Amino acid sequence: MEWRKKPISSDSVKALAERYGCDLLTASILLRRGITSGEEIRYYLENDLRYLRNPFELPGMEDAVERILAAKEEGEKILVFGDRDVDGITGTVLLADFLNRSGMDVRWRLPMGDDPYGLSMEAVEEFAADYGTLIITVDCGISNRAEIARAAELGVGTVITDHHNPPRQLPDAQAIVNPKLAGSPYPFRDLCGCAVAYKLVSALRFALKSEVYGQPICLLNTRPSNDAVIVEAAKLRNLAVIDTLTETVVPGMVAVTDTRLPAFLSGQQILCWDLPVQQKLLVRTFGGGAEIQMLDIAGEIGRQIPQTAGKSLFRLKEVSRIGRYREEGIGELDVLVNLFISFVQKKESFFDDEDGSDLQLAALGTIADIMPLRDENRLMVRKGVEAIVKKPRPGLSELLFVQDLAGRPLGTEEISWQLTPVINASGRMGRPEKAAALLLGGTAEERNRLAGEVSVLNEERKKLGDKIWESAEPQARKNLERFYGNLALAWGEGIIRGITGIIANRLSRCFNIPAVVVSLGPDKATGSLRSARNYDLSFLLDQCSDLFIDWGGHDFAAGFSMDRSNWEPFLDRLAGIASHMELGPETGAVLELDAELPLSYLSLLEDDPRIKDKKDLYILRLADRFEPYGEKNRPLLFLSRGLGIADIQIMGSEGKHVKLTMDTGKFKWPAVYWNAADRINVDFRIGDTVDMVYTVNRNWFNGMETPQLIVQDIGKSGQNTG
Repeated sequence: MEWRKKPISSDSVKALAERYGCDLLTASILLRRGITSGEEIRYYLENDLRYLRNPFELPGMEDAVERILAAKEEGEKILVFGDRDVDGITGTVLLADFLNRSGMDVRWRLPMGDDPYGLSMEAVEEFAADYGTLIITVDCGISNRAEIARAAELGVGTVITDHHNPPRQLPDAQAIVNPKLAGSPYPFRDLCGCAVAYKLVSALRFALKSEVYGQPICLLNTRPSNDAVIVEAAKLRNLAVIDTLTETVVPGMVAVTDTRLPAFLSGQQILCWDLPVQQKLLVRTFGGGAEIQMLDIAGEIGRQIPQTAGKSLFRLKEVSRIGRYREEGIGELDVLVNLFISFVQKKESFFDDEDGSDLQLAALGTIADIMPLRDENRLMVRKGVEAIVKKPRPGLSELLFVQDLAGRPLGTEEISWQLTPVINASGRMGRPEKAAALLLGGTAEERNRLAGEVSVLNEERKKLGDKIWESAEPQARKNLERFYGNLALAWGEGIIRGITGIIANRLSRCFNIPAVVVSLGPDKATGSLRSARNYDLSFLLDQCSDLFIDWGGHDFAAGFSMDRSNWEPFLDRLAGIASHMELGPETGAVLELDAELPLSYLSLLEDDPRIKDKKDLYILRLADRFEPYGEKNRPLLFLSRGLGIADIQIMGSEGKHVKLTMDTGKFKWPAVYWNAADRINVDFRIGDTVDMVYTVNRNWFNGMETPQLIVQDIGKSGQNTG
């Protein structure tokens, strides 16, 4: 196995560390990972929810909020309809719970049993018959044109919240909120369905509690510049900047009416910082007749954010933490905008315990749907996991207890392997309402009962999946030649529809190629696709779209249904597609190193303000800074040379794994090396001095937390150049 460390210049490392206020090793890791813009870096270095993107930047958000507020005002009956997986279940719970707590007449529904994916005609018609008037979809709806049209015929309005790839022709809904819509101005497209629901709830919470919701607000700042004066202004709507204006004027040379200012400021509530100074500059520029009615917000912001009191915008610009991440630098108007947004958020307590409870669900949905842990997903997951550890919401608390995760530190690995699969199992087994009811709360007795039932469904799902795998794997292997080694296919009447995604995922990992698994029913075939080696599944699906009843999903995970009569033509079509598929390179042969660490770093202590009167190992804190780990953000990979092997033990009932004790000279580290028992006394033995590539984490056992290394590769010192 090749060890590779990307070369970077020391000057670049120093410059990045100085600009963003991080240590040199953190800066070098960011550079090696190609994370170089302030826009990206802030989500690795900051842990403040103020850095979340404004939900009103999502297309259709204000229309969605207005429609829901109208439903609240009129006492309309609302249905929240979601998908059956973790993302859909958590998003449905999040939105339905909020609407209920806000006094709205709401009920929820998920596909059960053999119900199709997405909003169904049956759900629409039953809700209309029950005098319902508004359906809000979660994690689905973007491809339900016929169902949305039927709802309109029955007098039922619709709001779609989704994150799946939109079709060429969108449903005719009253509002569509989806970051992947063509032309979307939202800077980050990879939100999960629950995160989109969280954004909607955040926008609704703002609308219901904020005095500035929907208000036309303009922030104005006037500042001298050599022989001229610069007048700059920004229009805000719902704390999002929608327009800006800059006028550079030589004092006494032009009247204010001859500038663009009157038209820009018309109809706005104008706010400024330090009114006397602003008025003086405006009079100097335009004369005594220039009267602009403004409200000074410096005093009120100073009382809410004391560190700003008495300081000019110029001084605040120099110390602005948010400003350091702006590539083009930050001006006084930018500082004023950021201050106003932070002031409103703090004054109205946007990020309270209720928001933390919602973030727990958004974190689960993001992790379970394998969303890239980049941009604001990092912040939502990090804060959501922190909230789960600190105070899990009702229902989730009981599930943690059943899974033996209560009262212990949690990361994305524990959640993705031990928690979200249990929630997912309820949907896979056709009973997603059990997981939803659990997460919605209820009495303690109900929660305990449901946690047990969901856990039992997970055990049943495991057994069923293992049974189906026994036939699916050899079938896919046998079919490899037919599909040119580029597709792994398994199908049959014995494959349960709810398990197709799990089996497809296992096949794609097993063969390292895209996989298709199909459940054949009497009249219909329903399938799931999972990608590998960076193959975009939309290329495949587009070429078969005429055979489908419906289809959709993401670039790397998707699904479809078709009439059974189209099954054989579909297989023939897939064989033709597979013959010219181009897959990315196979992974695993190269270990991309983040840093080479001297042995001293494995015993170096670091002060941490979060831990009172204690010190922690620097390498652990370094790993913490890059959490959460997952899609598009693998764990940090280190190389250290010259470690001694003090002890070797065999682990596991099958004797495949190895536990090592590694001696750094000052500190002895426990290390785990999976599936490496056959390398003992061949590639390494007790007493050897070795070079090692590893990750670092914390092992939790019997209530004790122990730092440990996870070995990725090992070799005798001097034989691996890295």
